[in-house]
Amino acid sequence: MKNMFFNSVLVAFVLLVASCSKQPEAKVDVMSFNIRLDHVADSLNNWKYRKDAAAQMITYYAPDVVGMQEVLKNQLDDLKNRLPQYTVLGVGRADGKEKGEYCSLFYKTDRFDLVKSGNFGLSETPDSIGIKGWDAACERIVTWAVLKDKVSGKELAAFNTHFDHIGKVARRESAVLLLAKIREIASDLPVVITGDFNGTVDSDPISVLMEGGMQNTYSTSDVVYGPGWSFHDFGRIPVEERQLIDFIFVNGQVVANKFRVIADKPDNGYLSDHAPILANLTIR
Repeated sequence: MKNMFFNSVLVAFVLLVASCSKQPEAKVDVMSFNIRLDHVADSLNNWKYRKDAAAQMITYYAPDVVGMQEVLKNQLDDLKNRLPQYTVLGVGRADGKEKGEYCSLFYKTDRFDLVKSGNFGLSETPDSIGIKGWDAACERIVTWAVLKDKVSGKELAAFNTHFDHIGKVARRESAVLLLAKIREIASDLPVVITGDFNGTVDSDPISVLMEGGMQNTYSTSDVVYGPGWSFHDFGRIPVEERQLIDFIFVNGQVVANKFRVIADKPDNGYLSDHAPILANLTIR
């Protein structure tokens, strides 16, 4: 009788400890969106005609983290005003301050605490921003942050970038450098990478990232929805010739549940010359 009582108490204690130590599941929606810089030559596709629709799209899908590319300072200000629910990180790639395009990271203020953040250049001297690396046509950067989920307490390291559109060597070396910086900054944390990589799924930089342990959420998600392309040049590229060059990568501590290319088109134009992409993830 005593043994039965002891065993019952022991089982109850084990269950209590297990329930207390179990953390809430951390699911995160992450978006990557090349918003197309504010360029006068875009005419009716200019930013002034797209900014409201772009912000409304983000508000509708309500991603927890958004990595944006080609963001000029005036566009950043427009988005900050329209998306007050997000905290914004990033610097201009030309001077490390406000000049040139940003690779901005937006994260929900009520969802995460910022642990640390920073920026580095994609060049032979990554600590110096504003330098063209290798054979690149433009200065390129990465903006990163370590975010702590306020509910689960789990941390996520987010990296956002835009690889060069001309330099083949630069794209490959940028992938190599990005992996090295992730090891340095994120250590053993769960990692997500958002970006416009200016390369298809079988291109050199994508292969480097995958060989370095990153998983392409487009390929590994349980559910994939939408077209198989992201760049459409404001609808000018024939559908059969469009390609997926925007990606969301994760490391082994993150599970990709769903992936979507958002091909939404407002009545009065386009969101951008790229379609945003969205992934639903679970942090292990």
